[in-house]
Amino acid sequence: MDSSADLLRIEDLGISFAIVGGPIHAVKRANLRVLPGKVTALVGESGSGKSVISQAVMGILPKTANVRGRILFSDPETPGKTADILEMPRDGQEIRSLRGRRIGKIFQEPMTSLSPLHTIGNQISEVLLIHTDMSATERRERTEEMLGLVGFPNPRQAYDKYSFELSGGLRQRAMIAMALICRPALLIADEPTTALDVTIQAQILQLLRDLQTKLNMAMLLITHDLGVVANVADEVVVIYHGEIMEAGPVEAIFRKPSHPYLKGLMAAVPHFDMKPGERLKALREVPVNVENLLDTRRAPQAGRTDVLLSVKDLTKTFTTRSSSWFGGQKHQVRAVDGVSFDIKRGECLGLVGESGCGKTTVSKILMRALTPEAGSVIYNGADGPMDVLAAEGSELRALRTKIQMVFQDPVSSLSPRMTIQNILSEPLEIHDRGDATYRLEKVKSLMQAIGLDKRYLNRYPHSFSGGQRQRIGIARALALGPDLIICDEPVSALDVSVQAQILNLLKDLQKKLGLTYLFISHNLAVVDYMADRIAVMCGGRIVELAPREILLRKPVHPYTRSLLAAVPFPDLDRPLDFKTLQASGASDTRAWGPQFRDDGVENAMEPADLGGGHFVLARRTADARELRS
Repeated sequence: MDSSADLLRIEDLGISFAIVGGPIHAVKRANLRVLPGKVTALVGESGSGKSVISQAVMGILPKTANVRGRILFSDPETPGKTADILEMPRDGQEIRSLRGRRIGKIFQEPMTSLSPLHTIGNQISEVLLIHTDMSATERRERTEEMLGLVGFPNPRQAYDKYSFELSGGLRQRAMIAMALICRPALLIADEPTTALDVTIQAQILQLLRDLQTKLNMAMLLITHDLGVVANVADEVVVIYHGEIMEAGPVEAIFRKPSHPYLKGLMAAVPHFDMKPGERLKALREVPVNVENLLDTRRAPQAGRTDVLLSVKDLTKTFTTRSSSWFGGQKHQVRAVDGVSFDIKRGECLGLVGESGCGKTTVSKILMRALTPEAGSVIYNGADGPMDVLAAEGSELRALRTKIQMVFQDPVSSLSPRMTIQNILSEPLEIHDRGDATYRLEKVKSLMQAIGLDKRYLNRYPHSFSGGQRQRIGIARALALGPDLIICDEPVSALDVSVQAQILNLLKDLQKKLGLTYLFISHNLAVVDYMADRIAVMCGGRIVELAPREILLRKPVHPYTRSLLAAVPFPDLDRPLDFKTLQASGASDTRAWGPQFRDDGVENAMEPADLGGGHFVLARRTADARELRS
């Protein structure tokens, strides 16, 4: 193979870190290449060495790293000359002139990667200040031009905004603008869409493809999402525990995967073509043993379809100030606007929508963390109906045991100062369940139920992986034997293989313990796998609600259709149709038909019954046949 044709070539790269007890070998004899103007995807689980390789290319590895091998970069600006990045002095002029100017990088988390103390324009133009001789006026012009190029609706206004004033999608666009401001030859994108909604992700992928073509730029895309890889990559490199398992053109990798690890990754991805009852094939299954937990639960009764939780006309408004910190104008934002749904006993209701649509606000109201202005929440427990919003004292205390929550971030939701035993026994202590011996036995039973060894009880959360921490979060939610568990994006921060573990675990627990779930997510394929019925939320309102098989096969509302169109499939024969994706986002009501738009006039919106439990938010005069067409 002709190495001179490669823009970036990594040969026999080995990276290890010296720690007490012996070195950790993060990367072992890795070989890969990035061709000019092409996209190479580096695919693998967390901890496989992907980000460490990208840090080596950028020359930003910590001093404790021991590196061997070669990283050859052939800059098109200097034809015929190939430089070894590893031989460059650590903070020398040579590596600094490459970093940011000829090799750009988009980091995974835009909120922590952007300074909250400097404006977006200030941070982006700083790259030009370091690498060019432009005047302040020229830097501002170039920055505003780049902000427009990456899709900011008003670049001049965006220049003076702070990162916390932007949505997640716009923050990621700002990161892209910063990485591309000097027109680099190589862009390293480290999980650029992991934390984004499916519609924003599709916009960012389209943006990266367009800019790559326009700037004739190569890209090293680091991801664990095979759907993203299938839609963007030219070549694929699969890495596991620091070793390259398989590499080749995207066609060969997807149509004829040969390595068992790659086949396992593909089988772990939830997709819309799964048969009823089909199970995700996790790379490492979690054994579930709930025999000792059954004492806290009633056995599920066959044929019971009564409503466990009834939510009617919830409304919640927040007051925000304009950009002036003191004395700015107040604005009312209706986060939840007349939301109604029922959760039947023993079912899983999926709640989907983009960030900011009000999903988490609804969950906080159900958990009594927020108080709505209007609406009712009735819980139908064994002791009869209970008004969730009016419960106080002992009634509220009893209610807390019946409704529990699994949080989105497995890291921040567990106290770093408490052992696993303390974390799992805390709910039992708060609600005076048994003595110390009973609690210890209960905690051991919970560990058994989530497939973790009880020897780990005295460990702290930092010694567990993300998937193990999420399993501990699930065990904590199960401790009091609840009827309803609210799962708020429980797998969005996890790798696809670990995600399959957690989803299978939740399904097994639901079946064996007769649990009821409200499953909140923006990943439609995950909701398709978990839910019996799905409610789609947009702008604080539920715009469509239907059984899973109806909603995903025959969606009626334009917003639901846009969400489904933006899901990237790990299938080369089903590419994303970037032309039909709305540049303004799925929630832009201007692209909806007149029967779905709320014009605020006498023709108000209400749920139209299309039959079979299928409801869609439409104008009162809309005909059911017209809606279906």
